[in-house]
Amino acid sequence: MVKVNGELLPVDGKTLAEYLETSSFDIRRIVIERNEEIVPKSAYNDVVLQNGDSIEIVSFVGGG
Repeated sequence: MVKVNGELLPVDGKTLAEYLETSSFDIRRIVIERNEEIVPKSAYNDVVLQNGDSIEIVSFVGGG
């Protein structure tokens, strides 16, 4: 199980890119932290989620 924004999900074994394809996040407006380290967008296809990982996804919202 992987903790994503505080929720345990059965996504271990998937890449970040695979997870994001099934989520509602807009990849152009997010930053991802895996185990307290920022993951560059260029690595989303290479980072495989592991059991016990902690993922935080922050969405940017414009306004004004």
